[in-house]
Amino acid sequence: MAYQFTVDDVGFLGSGAGAEALAAAESLPLTDATLLTDLTRLRSAFAGRVAAGRVAAVAETVRLRRRATGKLGGAAERWLFTDEALQQATPTLVAAHRAARLAGIGVHDLTCSIGADLASLVAAGEPLGAAVVGSDLDPVRVSMARHNLASSGLPARVLIADALTRTSRGLLGYADPARRDGRGRRISSVSTLPSVADLDAVHADRPPVLRLPPGIDYDGLGRTGEVEIVSLDGGAREAVLWPAELAVVARRATVLVSFERADAASWQVTSDDPEESGVGAVGDYIVDPDAAVVRAHLVRHYATRHGLWLLDPHLAYLSGPAVPAGVRGFRVLDAAPYREKTVAGWARRDRIGTLEIKQRGTPLIPDDLRRRLRPSLTGPRTAAATLVVARIGQHARAFWCRAVDP
Repeated sequence: MAYQFTVDDVGFLGSGAGAEALAAAESLPLTDATLLTDLTRLRSAFAGRVAAGRVAAVAETVRLRRRATGKLGGAAERWLFTDEALQQATPTLVAAHRAARLAGIGVHDLTCSIGADLASLVAAGEPLGAAVVGSDLDPVRVSMARHNLASSGLPARVLIADALTRTSRGLLGYADPARRDGRGRRISSVSTLPSVADLDAVHADRPPVLRLPPGIDYDGLGRTGEVEIVSLDGGAREAVLWPAELAVVARRATVLVSFERADAASWQVTSDDPEESGVGAVGDYIVDPDAAVVRAHLVRHYATRHGLWLLDPHLAYLSGPAVPAGVRGFRVLDAAPYREKTVAGWARRDRIGTLEIKQRGTPLIPDDLRRRLRPSLTGPRTAAATLVVARIGQHARAFWCRAVDP
């Protein structure tokens, strides 16, 4: 079970004594296997100077900071977290993209937690003179948010308040409601705490910007404005519901790539783009569009932009003579009605040792199929192929492919 921080823990961790203890803990492995030994060593090293109970808070903070670096960058080395708050925190690149659209607008982050989104909002708004404040119902997270913003050199206007109360005037609300209840149980994809309906009711005069799970049924919410699905390095991260005052299009897919990926650049496609692509037989390549494009229902728009077409009007698989720049595609080597015997024959013929399996629209379970095909995968592990199985019309078809990386 994750360590349960208190406000007093936060105060200690931000003090000189806490900084000294954290620096000492940084030199320890603090893995699951060594944790008990490392805690004993820390308690011995700081006996008489640091309360024994604080040592666990120190160790947990170092472990969380190590986990947070990939998501939040260098700032994570100075920040404080709870385990749940870190899981919920927005990756810095995604938060900065959203904040840039709010730059110059006074914003109240109604569910600021430990301050991941709030820091990006402040960094984007403060240079333009826009007021940005944050609040949260959890006093521990509010204390951590104050510490985190201050450690990043940002103004820390954060207060304890319920998102369902009015604690600011003249500011546009922003909320990232919880996906889990107080006992850690995941809430259904349609529900959040607080709910979208409750947030809109309290802020009816100026509906807030909402960050929701990317798989949410946004049409079912019946909310006017714009829906933006954002992905990072191929994984859908969030659905942002922009209120009517900020809406530009009905739907938008934003595809972000990490700074480390020099092979690709971020891009967008929207519901205002042309959607003239049709349906046709498989061409030289199969393209599996980014998750943001699929969940924003913009597959036809994306296909039209890149001269592709759909293999089936109900599936997101596309085909065409070339793969868009920076996108992973699949060169089609063979195609046939789907049968395991046919696939096994392809694998033996090409002496395949590693098989990637992708499917859409069929009941096929890739791991189960790979297990059954294992006797046919006799080639070297470097000999790889990709099997794409898709329901085309009423039947499943198999496409034997070679992956083409960007």
